[in-house]
Amino acid sequence: MHRRHFLQTLPAATLATAAPGKRPNILLLLADDLGYSDPGCYGGEINTPNLDRLAKGGIRFTQLYNNARCCPSRAALLTGQHPHATGMGNMVGGQNRPDFPGFTGRIPAETTFLPKVLREAGYTTFMTGKWHLGQPGPIDRGFDDFYGMVHGFDSFWNSAKYTRLPAGRPTTPWKEPFYATDAITDHALAFLNAARQQKDKPWFLYLAYNAPHFPLHAPKDLIDKYQQVYEQGWDVIREKRFARMKQLGLTDPRWQMSPRSVVGPNRVSDVNGWAEKQNPAWDTIPADCRKDLARRMAIFAAMVDRMDQNIGRVLNDLESKGELANTLILFAADNGACAEWDPWGFDVSSGPTNILHTGDKLDGMGQPDTYHSYGSGWANTGNTPWRLYKHYTHEGGISTPSIVHWPQGLKGKPGSVNHQPWHFIDVLPTLAAVAGAKAPPETAGTNMAPMLQGKKVKRGPLFWEHEGSRAVRDGKWKITAIYPKGPWELYDIEADRTEQHNLAAQHPERVKQMAAQWEQWAKQNKVLPWIWKPAFEPSGE
Repeated sequence: MHRRHFLQTLPAATLATAAPGKRPNILLLLADDLGYSDPGCYGGEINTPNLDRLAKGGIRFTQLYNNARCCPSRAALLTGQHPHATGMGNMVGGQNRPDFPGFTGRIPAETTFLPKVLREAGYTTFMTGKWHLGQPGPIDRGFDDFYGMVHGFDSFWNSAKYTRLPAGRPTTPWKEPFYATDAITDHALAFLNAARQQKDKPWFLYLAYNAPHFPLHAPKDLIDKYQQVYEQGWDVIREKRFARMKQLGLTDPRWQMSPRSVVGPNRVSDVNGWAEKQNPAWDTIPADCRKDLARRMAIFAAMVDRMDQNIGRVLNDLESKGELANTLILFAADNGACAEWDPWGFDVSSGPTNILHTGDKLDGMGQPDTYHSYGSGWANTGNTPWRLYKHYTHEGGISTPSIVHWPQGLKGKPGSVNHQPWHFIDVLPTLAAVAGAKAPPETAGTNMAPMLQGKKVKRGPLFWEHEGSRAVRDGKWKITAIYPKGPWELYDIEADRTEQHNLAAQHPERVKQMAAQWEQWAKQNKVLPWIWKPAFEPSGE
């Protein structure tokens, strides 16, 4: 059993002070498929001392929302637009049309990205990690230098899957064996050293880890560290996380823990019979399968642990160079934990095949030439206490753990928790305002920078659609639906953010009004009409 280093803070006496009035450096940290409650500072048992110390010295946000899946979230984050408007929405195959661009995988070349906005304002711009926004690539979008994956996911052990752009530039040497999270950080540190050669010029670094997205890969010693932890099973871990979240002030006393979520219908669960069935109770699972599942979650935890260690390397570098105090660090995750595809997980290149590992084969899990996911039961745990997961617009799919750390720029008590709702489309205008840059006119988001000064920002309704799941959040009210033709559900998020009490029958006029808001947004943002017309058009049209 490992010891958790909980909410350690950076020693204030060591923080160097930047010149008054100097524009901040900006570090945008993004994790991939990280669950809301996975970090220690959000209630998790995974050892994340560096995220914890950022939380202790900064602000934790409980209601920063993403777009339920990797590339739509990244499109929103870097363009300030809803993903459908960029060609990264409508992720349902075979439906693309010229008037409904859908998921083309190609954001129009004329679209303005955050690094271009900051570069035009005088920033040096770098990216390391996962791009996953198609072509044109990161250099054409405003980054001066890039190292990582242009596509979505691949082996953490194979250096050939990672590239340096502009093409032909040498990669930073690494010690064997290659491990992607380490190499991504190695290049981030090299880029920061290069930025320091340009005196008095601020920098922007987008550090987008592909951890802990599948395939689940991690050093064996770190995996072993967590094996016994997860042999307790997902029911026990969920209850412990929820209790810690209450202690940390992240939840409301009125909220109930959601029951184990159902397995979403998909190309695998529709065939194997798990679709819309509840994840099983841990103690009903055969012992050999529990060992296999515990190993899968141990690998996932080790990936998060290693990512946190690498974030610590960056923080230590900034601290040693006197840059930490005037660097705005924003940490978030791109979507809820990933349930693909059923409680058992898969083992072959994101396909349906599951392999039960027993005996000596358990030790080989997570090593080179393996390919695992951890399944819907552990994803439900990662999203404690919310319902559902990545792909869905219930809170488990769209809620991200988020921290802002900026000693010279934040006002308020360090270690505070902020419950104001905001969205990934707000990040571009917010960072642009902090940097003294001008957001492009097509930006759909709101400048939330006053929130960093302790002020309340009036934020309009928030909207989502992904694969037919859809939602509107307006004040304390939220309507959401799981399927394209499914009924709207209505929740009072202030009293019931775990979405246990559907109030649609009690407030039909409110549902109708919010549904009309969603329909208008869907038309404006080119959401495929078959997703919304059955719910709103009179019969016969």
